[in-house]
Amino acid sequence: MKNSEKKREHLPFFGLGKIVPYMKKYREKIFLMIFCGLIGSCVDIFTPVLQRYALNHFIGENTLDTLPYFILIYIFAVLLTGLVNYISCYFAMQIEVSINKDLRNAAFNHLQTLSFSYFNQNSVGYIHARVMSDTSRIGSLVSWSLMDGVWQFSYFLGAIIVMFVMNPSLAALVTLIVPLIAALFSVFQKKLIKVNSEMREINSQITGSFNEGITGAKTIKTLVIEDKITDSFTNETRSLYKKSVKGARLRGAFAATLNLASSLALAIVLWRGGYIAENEVGTFSMFMSYAQGMMEPVRWIIDCISDFITTQVNIERFSKLVETEPDVKDTPEVIEKYGDCFNPKKENWEEIKGDIEFKNVDFKYPDGDEYVLENFNLKIPFGTNIAIVGETGAGKSTLVNLVCRFFEPTSGQVLIDGKDARLRSQLWLHSAIGYVLQTPHLFSGTVKENLLYGNPDATDEEIENALKLVSAESVTAHLENGLLSDVGEGGDLLSTGEKQLISFARAVLSNPKILILDEATASVDTITEQKIQSAIDKVIKGRTSLVIAHRLSTVRNADLILVVKNGKIIESGTHKELLNKEGYYYELYKSQYEDEATGKAFSTTA
Repeated sequence: MKNSEKKREHLPFFGLGKIVPYMKKYREKIFLMIFCGLIGSCVDIFTPVLQRYALNHFIGENTLDTLPYFILIYIFAVLLTGLVNYISCYFAMQIEVSINKDLRNAAFNHLQTLSFSYFNQNSVGYIHARVMSDTSRIGSLVSWSLMDGVWQFSYFLGAIIVMFVMNPSLAALVTLIVPLIAALFSVFQKKLIKVNSEMREINSQITGSFNEGITGAKTIKTLVIEDKITDSFTNETRSLYKKSVKGARLRGAFAATLNLASSLALAIVLWRGGYIAENEVGTFSMFMSYAQGMMEPVRWIIDCISDFITTQVNIERFSKLVETEPDVKDTPEVIEKYGDCFNPKKENWEEIKGDIEFKNVDFKYPDGDEYVLENFNLKIPFGTNIAIVGETGAGKSTLVNLVCRFFEPTSGQVLIDGKDARLRSQLWLHSAIGYVLQTPHLFSGTVKENLLYGNPDATDEEIENALKLVSAESVTAHLENGLLSDVGEGGDLLSTGEKQLISFARAVLSNPKILILDEATASVDTITEQKIQSAIDKVIKGRTSLVIAHRLSTVRNADLILVVKNGKIIESGTHKELLNKEGYYYELYKSQYEDEATGKAFSTTA
């Protein structure tokens, strides 16, 4: 979950202006939905008028001369009501699912453009709630709530107009109840909105906790904290229950008060109607129908207004997501020439050689106060193997993040092939980078589908060669369907080592000019580590490579080793040079070597 949210500034007109662009493409359907709703309300308004005519004419005048026409009109009204209800509900459903689809696509697509810092600051549960729950509320608002609101308001207004036309005196008495209803609304409105907002926040917390409970299932079991996690989840659901009960009580009290108001309106009709409509039984009956029926539209109107008010929170949060600017973004000029991640202009992409240079780079993370790099300079010619080492949490990923443009330098330049990386598109750069993470991730689908993410045009022969190069052919060999075997969600049907080898093969298949290995052997067994290390020695040839490593034994042959401590580079050199300095690297290596060698004597020649 997101730790905290800044104080919201409420958007004008319930924030609907933010949603209008998504509604424009469905304006014909929205118009038809509203039009059908208006017709339906007109028919409902007309029904008591038909009732008035029947009582006054057929009973009051004791004649059946127009009965066939009356029956036809009544049947037509019933059929018309059914038809317009079907059409309006059909369009409302279409609008809801269409708006939901567009909002979710917009949110998800925008998420793809955001920088890593956004995902560091916002949890999966929080983002999931924005993309799913908020969009669902907005979709419901611009479809069902809009349709109901239009119908109920038009019925309420139409009923008042008809009553004043038929009998102004009695209409004035009935409508005296409206100010009372408005006063009741003002009393309950704030309380209901507050409770609804609190319920939505708690529900968002529950969603986040549920996601964490699923994704962290193994950790929960190994720590034996099922009871604590369950207690925490139970407390959140209990809070939601209490708020729901409170909300139900408020809504119940509100509904009961509205019913009382409706009864009061009916009492007025009964009290005065006999005098005012002495000779018009039909008129008296019509007013009773309106007096009984107009409270329901009032309740619906109030509910719709409440929906608009409460859904403003959802619109605000959705708008905040899709309007969040990435910390790293291409300039309009760069996008014009090179395209963006959704519309690349590959014909303008220059071929990448793989030279990297840090030129007078100062850098601090967006949420940090201290500089990680200060006036940092480093040239990495094409084909150089750079190793970045240090203790866990030392900040080894900083240089890699800057090379990949996951972050921008606070000042200075990162040059790719002698040119500032910001002068060409992120997609251009990322297309030339192969990245193997410590914790590999595979997408749902087959092994082959995952490999083709590295190179969609790869042939079966190229796939097989990539697998052999990283010693991953054994992974597919024992799978029942080979390359066509399903890997499961996130690759869960494979072991960590198997996922790592497939991930490595995928990176190699893209034929990157720059290869980044982020502690690629840290989470695998010894045999898999040996396979990966052997593959690394083969794959890095002819490429610029940056290897982040915790196990120093894997970087002995690196062209240059950068030693990181507390987020800063404190030593640099080859393995032998750093050992001879007997500095921080020497102590790290000595500690690791002695641990791995089970107490064997340390040797700089080892």
